[in-house]
Amino acid sequence: MVNLSANLLFIAFILYLVATLFFGGAIKEKKGTNDSNKPNSWAKIGIVISIIGFIAQLGYFILRWVAAGHAPVSNLYEYTTFFGMALVGAFIAIYFIYKTPLLGLFTLPVAVLVIAYASMFPREITPLIPSLQSNWLHIHVTTAALGEAILAISFAAGLIYLVKVVDQSKSSKRTFWLELVLFGLITTLGFVLVSTTFSMMDYESKFTWIDKGGNESELIYTIPAVTGPHEGKLLTKGAFEPIIEMPAIINAKKLNTVIWSLGAGLLLYGAVRLLLRKRIAASLQPLVKNINLDLVDEIGYRSVLIGFPVFTLGALIFAMIWAQVAWTRFWGWDPKEVWALITWLFYAAFLHLRLSKGWHGEKSAWLAVIGFVIIMFNLVAVNLVIAGLHSYA
Repeated sequence: MVNLSANLLFIAFILYLVATLFFGGAIKEKKGTNDSNKPNSWAKIGIVISIIGFIAQLGYFILRWVAAGHAPVSNLYEYTTFFGMALVGAFIAIYFIYKTPLLGLFTLPVAVLVIAYASMFPREITPLIPSLQSNWLHIHVTTAALGEAILAISFAAGLIYLVKVVDQSKSSKRTFWLELVLFGLITTLGFVLVSTTFSMMDYESKFTWIDKGGNESELIYTIPAVTGPHEGKLLTKGAFEPIIEMPAIINAKKLNTVIWSLGAGLLLYGAVRLLLRKRIAASLQPLVKNINLDLVDEIGYRSVLIGFPVFTLGALIFAMIWAQVAWTRFWGWDPKEVWALITWLFYAAFLHLRLSKGWHGEKSAWLAVIGFVIIMFNLVAVNLVIAGLHSYA
């Protein structure tokens, strides 16, 4: 059953890629016309394939739930794949409201990257630790992920808006920050490629090291160690020797992953720039040439308007109820709790600035992009790097 669920996830992944191509075909066919906001036969095929992919991934989720005996959102692999599924589901729902093929061209690649990122983490089904053995697991976590997924649609809409309006004919702060966002997406792809490459090579290097408590421990790298652990001794013959040894207070293994990801991201970005001979945002501009900016702005706003209360329920209200049940306190300033609050405050400010201060259009688009950066920081950095009560993720 576990293998079948994994196969369904892989099928969904492939279908999302194929659907992206069809949405791209829809835009190309309409290039030079004024009706690029309306679906054609390419877009209709794209949305059908997206729905089939979503159903396949839903099948993965249900089968894994049956196999595990609990909602499959208890570790980073499960949570992130669910987030990707929720993102596609949110896109499908919003697509049928606004019928905008371009949204699929920008949303589905993000979902594909999210699922690919998830696949780099351990996929084994393990028993739940005591604090997770509660019905609040699927109530709190799935609602929070669904809220974030709906909010992420505003990122896709905001990115479309900025690609359209930011002048790429000259260098400016706006072009720099927009290109940096796109570089971040490419860096995620770099992480996937690096992890996949060394996984296929069955690379492994084992170290003994001294932790900050003065105890000797073992540490296994699955990527060559550029940064070695504190007082580390390499036990694996023929493995890559670390270039620099890190102090005990720094997680050398995770820093090593960040360095490899950034390095791969830079190489990929450099290769793309060399191939295109211009900024990536500038290369995307012909795709958005005929898009209705007011429509894109409305999609971004509506996504936040719907996603914000869902996120509030899942990430704050349900989370605090579960915290009271599990830890006998509603709030404890755990890093995950703090960043959930930061995310909530940001989107509350987004709605306030839009409704009270008239921050529409480009300002609203930048806020949507920043909000997604905060969500991804919460998903990646807080889960992986910052220790806390949610470190089991």
